[in-house]
Amino acid sequence: MAESSSLSYCARQVRRHDRDRYLTCLFAPAGRREGLFALYAFNLEVARTAEVVSEAMLGRIRLQWWRDALEEIHAGRPRRHEVIEPLARAVQAHGLTREHFARLIDARELDLEKEAPDTLARLEDYAEATSAGLVLLALEVLGADDEASGRAGRHVGIAWALAGLLRAVPFHARLKRLYLPRELSEAAGLDLGALFALRTSPALAEVVRQVAARVGEHLAEARALRPQVAKAALAGLLPATLAGHYLGLLAKSGFDPFDSVLQGPAPGNVWRLARARLLGRY
Repeated sequence: MAESSSLSYCARQVRRHDRDRYLTCLFAPAGRREGLFALYAFNLEVARTAEVVSEAMLGRIRLQWWRDALEEIHAGRPRRHEVIEPLARAVQAHGLTREHFARLIDARELDLEKEAPDTLARLEDYAEATSAGLVLLALEVLGADDEASGRAGRHVGIAWALAGLLRAVPFHARLKRLYLPRELSEAAGLDLGALFALRTSPALAEVVRQVAARVGEHLAEARALRPQVAKAALAGLLPATLAGHYLGLLAKSGFDPFDSVLQGPAPGNVWRLARARLLGRY
């Protein structure tokens, strides 16, 4: 699909590199979309740090650059940069919480360590730090900063990150990286050599199944709050709809993250989101 010249730089980046979040933005009020695009483009910049540097020190320097840039935004002196300038406008317009940005950047330093989390709880901590704060910032852009929306947003953020990590097992395996909890991997007898050779196994499926179960639990907790959640929050919570879809695909594949159904495009996602939006669900 050809990119529209009418899209902003941030919108183009999100559409190219974070298609699912781009689609959720289309269901936000028009006046709030650029704020969301700026926020998600910022997330792309920090999230790919470990992929674009050759050593950990360079990654820390890159992340510190973003910390400094955010300090300048909050001081009213944003740098000239295609992401920072629109992000500064969003921060000013919506009063975005500084601590959410700081925690998100700090969590990305863990990517530079290249160590698997010890336990499922630690993996959830990572998911919360890298994703839940982003959802909370999106809710602020949407003007939905009530307590129930925030609680739902936390669960949606964790579920979305965990589902994404499960779908990314093949990608990380090619890089000899493991985000699955070490405790679960060892208990299941997961052969890392086989995994890094891009071979699936019953042990891998068992670990994925246990993490996927937590995705389902977080989605259930988020959805239980739906009667209390502000209507304005819906676009920020729509990733839950797609996380639920991917969870279903994982189950159908026997929790095999190498199954081709999980690696290809998902052309029906826009219709899934449209249906959820119409019904007021996530």
